[in-house]
Amino acid sequence: MAKLWAGRFRKEVDEKVNDFNSSIKFDSRMYKHDILGSIAHATMLGEQGIIDKSEADAIVEGLNTILEDIETGKLELDMSAEDIHMFIEAELTKRLGDTGKRLHTARSRNDQVALDIRMYLKDETDEIIEITKNLINTLCEVSSEHTDTIMSGYTHMQRAQPITFAHHIMAYAQMFLRDIDRLHDTKKRMDSMPLGSGALASTTYPINRARVAELLSFADVTKNSLDGVSDRDFCIELSSTIAILMMHLSRFCEEIILWCSWEFKFIELDDAYATGSSIMPQKKNPDIAELIRGKTGRVIGDLVTLLTMMKSLPLAYNKDMQEDKEAIFDSVDTVKLCINTFTPMIKTMTVLKDNMRNAAAKGFINATDCADYLVKKGLPFRDAYKATGELVAICIDKGVVLETLPIEEYKAVCEMFQDDVYEAINLTTCVNGRNVVGGPSADSVKAQIKEVLAQII
Repeated sequence: MAKLWAGRFRKEVDEKVNDFNSSIKFDSRMYKHDILGSIAHATMLGEQGIIDKSEADAIVEGLNTILEDIETGKLELDMSAEDIHMFIEAELTKRLGDTGKRLHTARSRNDQVALDIRMYLKDETDEIIEITKNLINTLCEVSSEHTDTIMSGYTHMQRAQPITFAHHIMAYAQMFLRDIDRLHDTKKRMDSMPLGSGALASTTYPINRARVAELLSFADVTKNSLDGVSDRDFCIELSSTIAILMMHLSRFCEEIILWCSWEFKFIELDDAYATGSSIMPQKKNPDIAELIRGKTGRVIGDLVTLLTMMKSLPLAYNKDMQEDKEAIFDSVDTVKLCINTFTPMIKTMTVLKDNMRNAAAKGFINATDCADYLVKKGLPFRDAYKATGELVAICIDKGVVLETLPIEEYKAVCEMFQDDVYEAINLTTCVNGRNVVGGPSADSVKAQIKEVLAQII
């Protein structure tokens, strides 16, 4: 395919250089956005009288036909083209002749590609938001079934205090809500239309940038032509937001992996979301969770790629910026794949309530409540803390837990203990006593679930 910029050159580009320079293998996914952007541009050119209205109409019709032909498979993308922008324009020129050549009036590939990637990533951001909402909804469904499922909360991977499985799961719902907020915020800064910036210094044609922004549903236009073609902050910001989201998924997956192990055995994954071993017939491996945990690294790497690519670029456009697409496309593809796989894995897992409760009973996770029992009877907390510590030491020596330690042992440490201490340190009492906003009580978690669901409508 002849290069549209070939007039300056007296010999063909080396074939290997052409392959090296080409981006159509990865930017071809933006064909729809390139065509829609060109339709808006041609419409504006006709309205402004920059090209004849009949020619603008012919260009719009031709572009719509090309879009239809690509989507129906009638037209195959030519992978020898330099990029998707030149392929579309060359195809239009092949169909319309000189009229097709008028499409590129008052624009450059620099502002054209800046437009396409913003349009594409706006749509992808919307999709990531929707599937993240679906994940949160699934977490709320699981949590609603387990507001009374007692488990231990952990610090330093040591049993700490009693909570419920629902409370633990809803912590992740809060993380993903923040991810959605970041995605919305990122899209705001993505929602400025750069077409009209030209190569770097805008154009002498009397274009109407606001009209193009209106046609393409952009909130505003970019305010500086140099920045309009060279800004990739929105790619970096989206990549960063995706990396944080993936980090949250990875943390969750780490716990899924732990909970599946025989050492915990708090959950069992559905057979559809686990794999076996080629040599050990007893194995059921949480490979899906492990892969998501692993893929987090590549997304973080994509962010580093984008930051490194941009860190020393002078204004305005540089060819280095072609590297933005593979990195951000990989981030987008990976997070969508991971969320869409993780969500049904969580939805179909089996929660082993008894194992959670039994593990919680063995960790002295009601020790703080035992100390609080004495505080409520008037003993200073530090004294109550010391007395409870002595009781835990006695339990360890005797191989019992606080719930089964005889009342005589309690009284020997502190006379303020009475028989009602057993109710105070009951794990269900301990959990439901924490009935503050954000706490693990059944009522508190139900309120959390209701509030979260209201935010994702």
